[in-house]
Amino acid sequence: MLVAITREISAQIGRCELTCKAREAIDVDLARAQHHQYEECLASLGCGVRRLPEEPELPDSVFVEDTAIVLDELAIITRPGAESRRPETHSITQALLPYRPLVCIEAPATLDGGDVLRLGKKLFVGLSHRSNEEAIRQMQKLLADYGYTVSGAQVKGCLHLKSAVTQVAEDTLLINGNWIERGLFGPMRFIEVDPGEPGAANALMVDRKVIFPRAYSSTRRHLEANGIEVVPVDASELAKAEGGVTCCSLIFITAGL
Repeated sequence: MLVAITREISAQIGRCELTCKAREAIDVDLARAQHHQYEECLASLGCGVRRLPEEPELPDSVFVEDTAIVLDELAIITRPGAESRRPETHSITQALLPYRPLVCIEAPATLDGGDVLRLGKKLFVGLSHRSNEEAIRQMQKLLADYGYTVSGAQVKGCLHLKSAVTQVAEDTLLINGNWIERGLFGPMRFIEVDPGEPGAANALMVDRKVIFPRAYSSTRRHLEANGIEVVPVDASELAKAEGGVTCCSLIFITAGL
């Protein structure tokens, strides 16, 4: 079965780290209501949702994707690029122990999970404000025996690689071509975000359906015109914290099934 690890939103989300956005007031109650609807959406798509409790002193801790890369054979515990976020990995380590052997990214590497795009056995790592070349080197070493390739992808204009490109079908990527080069990804089909919605490239594919922010209606029409089944969610409040729909869950198949 699919497992989705999520976490309740910290009451301190308003103190979140920001890189590419100006700070706006976040309605914590609305953010939590939207996040619970997101979790319900995951459950409706077949995920067994395991919600972790709030980390009150860790404002960004709802963004569990940044703390680990869960592959079929093992999970990599990251070392987030923002120092304030590094304590988030402690509870994620405990949550993942029943499911995978664990390995860790070590200093001086920095790595956010939002910078890692997996396409089969190919891992693309965004070179961004949060992830560096040393992380790529360590990942290559950690995964050398498992048949993965790990390549860098220079990101510009956005926080993470998956702010610029995500997978929406087996052979299709949703992309903002101003933030990442298409040619890095080989013979894939591409759907461009609407020019008026530069932040719309972050989508979450679950069992051939795509969870997608309701706010990006023009890009949603592009997706649907290309045969993508979209499941819209309200994600306006966490978007103020530079969060996307991939950021709020770690989704994987339970080992042995």
